[in-house]
Amino acid sequence: MIAEAETTVARPPEVLARVQPLASPARPTLVLNKRDFHWITDKVCGIVEQPAPLWWWICAAVAAMVASFVPIGLFYLVSTGIGVWGLRPPEFWGWDIVNFVFWVGIAHAGTMISSVLCLLRQKWRTAISRTAEATTIFGIMCAGIFPAFHVGRVWFAWWLFPVPNSQSTWPNFHSPLEWDVFAVNTYLTVSLLFWYMGMVPDLATLRDRAKVTWRKYFYGILALGWRNSTRHWRNYEMAYLVIAGMATSLVVSVSAIVSADFASSLQPGWHTAIFPPYFVAGAVFCGFAMVLALLIPLRSLFKLEDVITQYHIDCVCKATLAIGSMVAYVYTMEFFIAWYGGNLFEVFTFINRAFGQYAWAYWIMLSCNVLSPQLFWFKKVRRNLPLVFLVALLINLGMWCERFVIIVTSLGNDFLPSSWGYFTPSVVDIFTFFGTLGMFGLLFLLFIRFLPMLPISEMKHVLPEADPHFGERGHITTGADGVPKGGGL
Repeated sequence: MIAEAETTVARPPEVLARVQPLASPARPTLVLNKRDFHWITDKVCGIVEQPAPLWWWICAAVAAMVASFVPIGLFYLVSTGIGVWGLRPPEFWGWDIVNFVFWVGIAHAGTMISSVLCLLRQKWRTAISRTAEATTIFGIMCAGIFPAFHVGRVWFAWWLFPVPNSQSTWPNFHSPLEWDVFAVNTYLTVSLLFWYMGMVPDLATLRDRAKVTWRKYFYGILALGWRNSTRHWRNYEMAYLVIAGMATSLVVSVSAIVSADFASSLQPGWHTAIFPPYFVAGAVFCGFAMVLALLIPLRSLFKLEDVITQYHIDCVCKATLAIGSMVAYVYTMEFFIAWYGGNLFEVFTFINRAFGQYAWAYWIMLSCNVLSPQLFWFKKVRRNLPLVFLVALLINLGMWCERFVIIVTSLGNDFLPSSWGYFTPSVVDIFTFFGTLGMFGLLFLLFIRFLPMLPISEMKHVLPEADPHFGERGHITTGADGVPKGGGL
């Protein structure tokens, strides 16, 4: 009996000794051609350290010229009056609020890629996160111009904040317009902190490599005394996760609060509970398209094919497709809710959008936002970078038309037919909007010229050499084609 028990106990180790565990599934290679730590540092820092190429000077000159439309247009607006915009009864919201919501949407993909995907431990975000975060900062800066000057007397815009004053004037905290002020400013503050803190280790690298005096002082001040110590890294990683958690909630809250400007009214076309998720999905959709439109040219101009790989483009395309499908679903549900609600004014508003005087904007919106993203179902399309770039531009055009459809068509045909008319933007409207495009482009060009456009430290973490078990027997590595090399564990 004792011998049989001993034999029974001895069998499991013998069985386990004959078991050969399967190899872990191969993960896509995020840095191609076996690049090492030194190559990544030289590549990213070289973009900043080398003289600016000719194309950068040409683009910066054009962007600066177009950006000059903003101060010229705003000076003329303040000196003459808000009537120089194309606003007319009942369309008291026109291109200004359309552009505000558009730029807020552009600003959402950066936080989505950086904070949400960081918390989800998605390593493919590393090569594109810094660029996406920059679009967040510059997008919010462009967005804030329009509501600030829409108040008319811009020198009283500080009344929007609860600043103690002798007149005992306090903002109305029950107004969604006031919520916008706090939401957008909070989003800008957290996003700016998140973007800057992520650059601190890379700024220290630029400081240590600097050979010119002004660069040493410039990057030395921005690096905040970073010395690459264990204590610095421990505090950095903890703070980065905390701010990522804060920024994740802002991805949802900011666009939801912007949608409250519309949904809390009784205006047909706006008074619907679907607006908060609608605006969140639309903002992220527009932001991902802008990231694609910026990454593809940068990838080619700076020869970054080894770090911004086809896999990264695929992931962004798939995310754009998924969110675009949500937007298409919302378009369908809007018509269903209008019909199911039985409100004749609501039904008229949506029929008028599709077949009324602004039908051109509605069908451009559907074509660009519903049909064009469906091309991303096909792998051949996702690997055709010029076509991906074109689809990204079409999505941004469609999202601008979507904001135009929501605002202008809902206000253009109100309850009083005698006030109906056709909204036509003024020259100041048009030039101010194109000026913000130039302003965004100029800020982005300055960013890639003087700051690291790729996160050096995070990109090194995705290299096989960063694995503490790299080089041990049985360690699985993958080649440039993503095929695993070596045996199992």
